[in-house]
Amino acid sequence: MGLDEHVTVYDVARRLPGIAELRDLCRSLAMLDAILSPSWENRYYSMNAGRADGEEMASMRNGSGNEYAIVFSTAGVYVRGFDHESPMSPYGNDGEPWPGVIDEVPELFRPFVEESALTDEDGVPVVTACLWRGATDDRWHHGTIAFPDRAVDPDGATGLFELLVDRSPEAFQRYAEDYYEVPVDLAAVSQVYALRPLTQELVLLLNPEISVTDLAQDITEAGYPQPKQ
Repeated sequence: MGLDEHVTVYDVARRLPGIAELRDLCRSLAMLDAILSPSWENRYYSMNAGRADGEEMASMRNGSGNEYAIVFSTAGVYVRGFDHESPMSPYGNDGEPWPGVIDEVPELFRPFVEESALTDEDGVPVVTACLWRGATDDRWHHGTIAFPDRAVDPDGATGLFELLVDRSPEAFQRYAEDYYEVPVDLAAVSQVYALRPLTQELVLLLNPEISVTDLAQDITEAGYPQPKQ
């Protein structure tokens, strides 16, 4: 997805993978960021595979106010994205989500719309882009939205979901080399994208200052395959 391309949640819905592939990708992104950044505060991507009721949540936070949360549950998947500079932000719309963004979210997913972790202190959903997919659905869904005129990236979807749409290891390599300002081994990224259990050799290719043992908690939290004994 080129940054000069006019992209909205409509386009993302057509390009996102199925539920299982998206979950695996989220595990890989979380694991790669854990390897590259031992400090959790500096990571973009994370995954919590141990939420209540068998739920899992993948998250992205860029440190500048843009973020997403993806909740995997028995009902399916709920995706909430927020771009703080979007003209569709609730904070430029009288404290209300932009019309259509969450209005059509099914009852099955309404608890996630209203979850305290995904709303502000006043209970307002912090959202500019939203998608959902039931466990047996054959496609992703979104609301019916009249986007702001002449906005190139009206709901922030271009930047928010870039690595979920371009699922190549090369895309992660570009992001990581730009953000962490270090060379990133493409073959090692490909191994993690394939969910290969971590070895010390693989970890050292990505970060020579960390060990597999150091990553034990992150591996468990992300639900990434455990290292072979």
